[in-house]
Amino acid sequence: MEISIANIDKGKSFDWGKASKDYAKYRDIYPAEFYDKIIALGLCIKGQSVLDIGTGTGVLPRNMYKYGANWTGTDISKDQIEQAQMLSAQLGYDIKYITSSAEKLDFENGSFDVITACQCYWYFDNKITAPLFSKLLKPGGKVAFMVMNWLPYEDEIAKKSEDLVLKYNPVWTGAGETFHPINLSDEYNEFFDVDTMFEFRIPIHFTKDGWNGRIKACRGVGASSLTQQQIADWEKEHLEMLSEYPDEFDIMHYAAFAVLKKK
Repeated sequence: MEISIANIDKGKSFDWGKASKDYAKYRDIYPAEFYDKIIALGLCIKGQSVLDIGTGTGVLPRNMYKYGANWTGTDISKDQIEQAQMLSAQLGYDIKYITSSAEKLDFENGSFDVITACQCYWYFDNKITAPLFSKLLKPGGKVAFMVMNWLPYEDEIAKKSEDLVLKYNPVWTGAGETFHPINLSDEYNEFFDVDTMFEFRIPIHFTKDGWNGRIKACRGVGASSLTQQQIADWEKEHLEMLSEYPDEFDIMHYAAFAVLKKK
């Protein structure tokens, strides 16, 4: 499904379905420390019903399934949901997946203890999602917005990879990330109180193939409107750039959490 948002890539369309196979293979990269932070917050644990919005290929539900929560994952891309269903079935996990945008979620009011939104909240129409999330949560329920991005100004390989993406896709707005708190939209203030916010740096280990795949599966390359020939040309040049580096390396990232509690 093609998506166009005015403040994302200058309105140029993108489609996560185009990158679903690479997404499934290369974007399951959150380290144990990331999930430990979620559990330490008392979220996504046994006895809770959790809705993961923008679930992609089901990375969060699959990795946290062992903690006993009852998971439902939604994503606007049916191709992403198909990958999530396949990967979860291979593991024997009972996770419900539904194709839906965040703005059109169709569940009964008070269905969930926790809503998670990892690496996707900037796509939401917050005027719609703020009251909707509140309605979907039980009394005292919480929303956890989360992100984990590489830091190009702190990591040479990440910067060179970004520059190469911009060479082929100059309107990509995913470049230039810095260490900072999650920017919460004011629309949530009416329905939620801030429970906790924090950020931390975290190195993520990659092979050359793994890092190339991670970048290829981003919105600036695989999910973009680049032609297959353009993507192939980008990948050839990217792999040539990576040939100058060791076979394995760490890329400096930061993670940020913002947990809101329903009023």
